[in-house]
Amino acid sequence: MYKISGSLALVQTVDFFTPVVDDPYTFGQIAAVNALSDVYAMGGRPLSSLAMVCYPEKDDLAVLEQILAGGLSKMVEAGCTVIGGHSVRDPEIKFGYAVTGTINPKRVLSNGGAKAGDALILTKALGTGVISTAIKRGQAREEWIDAATRSMTTLNKAAAEVIANPEKDRRFKVRAMTDVTGFGLIGHAREMALASGVSLRIDSARVALLPGALECVRAAFVPGGLLANREFAECAVSYKGAIAKNEELKTMLFDPQTAGGLLISVSAKQAEELASALNAAGVPAAVIGKVTKKGPATIVVV
Repeated sequence: MYKISGSLALVQTVDFFTPVVDDPYTFGQIAAVNALSDVYAMGGRPLSSLAMVCYPEKDDLAVLEQILAGGLSKMVEAGCTVIGGHSVRDPEIKFGYAVTGTINPKRVLSNGGAKAGDALILTKALGTGVISTAIKRGQAREEWIDAATRSMTTLNKAAAEVIANPEKDRRFKVRAMTDVTGFGLIGHAREMALASGVSLRIDSARVALLPGALECVRAAFVPGGLLANREFAECAVSYKGAIAKNEELKTMLFDPQTAGGLLISVSAKQAEELASALNAAGVPAAVIGKVTKKGPATIVVV
């Protein structure tokens, strides 16, 4: 962030990656949604963006046109103006954006600030990582691809507008928020817990999974990022109850997400009201756990 005045600051973020789906237009949409996510996660409003393109010199430019068109469609939906960009020759396609947004510095949401007694809400189902791996291996079913694509092309705009409308006083006591992306649910939950000096308790039965996600794990369509996430963060996790023997579900908690949802810490008294308001706005949000006092385990999964 860059503070301009007492009531105005800029939020700047950047993200780009290689294709996660076969259709170029859809890939462009996903790249845009992913790049915009950090601005929404802080409670900001996207304002402008710069496209970043890496593209093979001799490849069909019609494909590149579709990638750019897909990205633009989501930027238009977000009310974010694409004001330029930069391209380089590269044998491997990569696409994304540098995004600038605005925010009131007094209303910034971060992954710190969660308090014991708060409830945890998650706004999207998990599974884009393992399903994308199945796509790359040519083994994904059409219904899996469709569900993952819908999730990855859905902006977090509606959720952010419910949580932190810059034109009105906050309706909900949201204390901390982060988007769930490459580090998976556990990785980002760990960051929230450490930044807030608390522990988190997650009810695994309440964590929504995309259709086909568990089937992908059973078929060993597991991305390297998932394995790295688990190796790094599982030491912070204590499993209790049936989840302790459910390796497939445990694996999903570390799945790296592309254009994932928001993990929200909110006053427990308002949790159901917020979840209902998000659902009414078309956001598939659910209460998945709670914040507790700092204990021996940073995250307890039941």
